[in-house]
Amino acid sequence: MTRVRLSVAQRREELLRAAVGQIEARGVAAVRIADVASALGVSNALVLYHFSTKEKLVAEAFAYAAEDDLAHLRKLLGRRTSALRRLRTAVRWYAPTGQAKGWRLWIEGWAAALREPALREVARDLDRQWKAAIIEVVAEGVAAGEFRCPDPVGTALRLTALLDGLAVHMTAYEGTVSRARAREWVDEALARELGVDRAELTTARG
Repeated sequence: MTRVRLSVAQRREELLRAAVGQIEARGVAAVRIADVASALGVSNALVLYHFSTKEKLVAEAFAYAAEDDLAHLRKLLGRRTSALRRLRTAVRWYAPTGQAKGWRLWIEGWAAALREPALREVARDLDRQWKAAIIEVVAEGVAAGEFRCPDPVGTALRLTALLDGLAVHMTAYEGTVSRARAREWVDEALARELGVDRAELTTARG
């Protein structure tokens, strides 16, 4: 069967989707250029034409996989509602008990980033974007008098550290922390950081 001729952008996206699937199935260390090529029925040379090394392919695949989640995060935080409501919704969504995708993929990526400079830079940039979005909305809430938070940067660091840590624990040791308990911890941390009662988070749904 004749393959449909794709534009360069379409071909790169197809290769990145395949790479994400292979990383999820095999892990960063085990995945090969040949695995991605085989999944699409193309040659190794074609993959290497678009991504000159496995390291570059993996790094761009992680950035591609994260973009949907980052776009959704920006959408949640950009809603025309209170900062408290936006923060609560975004944190609940991003937590390992929520609907954000790819926790297993990101844990794999964090481990590989210890040895892969290109992947480490991608992961660092994506982490900066997530924290910057949280910092901005916390600062908005403080300016509007919705809550008290003397250190928005520290708040973003502590919240993301909790969420990332819970994700690693719940993914690697499934069943040791219940989803209900994890939600409680996340809500308690957010209320504490913003100087509000947990009851206010309940009324901030949306």
